[in-house]
Amino acid sequence: MDLLDGLVSQSPQEGLIAIAARQTQGKGRGGNAWLSPLGCAMFSLHLQIPLNSRLGQRLPFLQHLVALAVVESVRTLPGYEDVDLRLKWPNDIYYSDLMKLGGVLVSSSLTGQSFSLRIGCGFNVSNSNPTVCINDLVRQQNRQQNRGLEPLAAEQLIARAVTLLERYVSDFQLRGSDTLLPLYYSRWVHGGSRVRLWSEDGPEAEVRGLDESGFLQVWTGDEIVTLQPDGNSFDMMKNLVVTKSR
Repeated sequence: MDLLDGLVSQSPQEGLIAIAARQTQGKGRGGNAWLSPLGCAMFSLHLQIPLNSRLGQRLPFLQHLVALAVVESVRTLPGYEDVDLRLKWPNDIYYSDLMKLGGVLVSSSLTGQSFSLRIGCGFNVSNSNPTVCINDLVRQQNRQQNRGLEPLAAEQLIARAVTLLERYVSDFQLRGSDTLLPLYYSRWVHGGSRVRLWSEDGPEAEVRGLDESGFLQVWTGDEIVTLQPDGNSFDMMKNLVVTKSR
C-alpha cells in the first residue's frame, strides 16, 4: 500500500495494482501486523468511486465485496466449489468458522467528487503457516473425496479476484446491495448466530445481517443494534462482538 500511495500520487490511474511475493511491513486493521510469507497472495489495488454513486454512498460495502471476490475466486472454479472458504464480518476470509486465512484493508480519501480508494488484500494460498492455506484445503478435499484437484497459484487467484471485484462493483452500482447480499450471506459464518456484545457479560444478541450501509445489525430482543465495521470486530473464540483496540 505504501508503494501504491506513491505511484497514485504521481499518476492517479484507476485500476493500478501492486502485487508482492513477500511483505516486510504487512498491516491489518487497527495497526495489527500481517505476516506475509512466500505463498501468500498479496495485492493493493487503486479504485475511484464517485461520491454520489450507490457504492460511494455506502462505502463500507467495498471491503465486503473484496472479501467475497476472494472467496468466489476459488469457489467458482469447476471442481473447487466445495472448498470451505467463508466470510467473517467485516473483512476476514476464513476456513469454515475455524481459522483466518486472509483479510482486507481499505483506505480512502476524497478528491473532488470521487473517493480515491486503496484496497489491500492478503490471503494464504500455498503457505501452511502461520495458520492454514487454500491449498491445504484442496489437499484435504482430495483425501476426503478421492479427487485429484491441482494446487492453485497466487497469481491465478489474484487475477480471478480482481476480475470478480470489477463485476461486483459494477453490479452494485447498477442495482444496489440486494443483487449481491444473497451470495454474501451464503458464504458468511454468522447467519443466525448468537453473540455477546462488548464483553462476556454484555447483552446477548442474534446476528441479523447487514443494513443498507454495510453495517452489522444484531437483535437484542428489545432493539436492533447497528455496529460499524470501523471500531468493531468479531472475536470468534469467545463469540463476542468487541470494540477493537487501536
